[in-house]
Amino acid sequence: MTIAEVSERFDLSQDTLRYYERIGLIPRVNRTKSGIRSYTEEDCKWVEFVKCMRGAGLSIEVLVEYVELFLRGDETAESRKELLIEQRDLLQSRTEEMLRTLQRLNDKIDRYEQTIGRKEKTLKRRD
Repeated sequence: MTIAEVSERFDLSQDTLRYYERIGLIPRVNRTKSGIRSYTEEDCKWVEFVKCMRGAGLSIEVLVEYVELFLRGDETAESRKELLIEQRDLLQSRTEEMLRTLQRLNDKIDRYEQTIGRKEKTLKRRD
């Protein structure tokens, strides 16, 4: 696949894909003889993984560390697992905070609806 196709498939800019490759978030993508990037399905799996993790709030630094560990081989499996557990715990904390915020917003909206509803009942209809 070309970079344009991968860009469209994952809704990422071509510049972002180049950046991810440059900093090591995705392994070096093979190129054609004319120098055009040629993404494999394996490359696309890396793009999908990075996009998913970024969407969950993982920092570039954490992802770079994870990929570096992965590329060093199976002896880093436990370190990778620990890194993912740490990130999961952080995401869980953020999720809980967001749920508390959501509840607070819902409560506030309910109060507005109750107030507006009372005021509307006091209005007389003109026929």
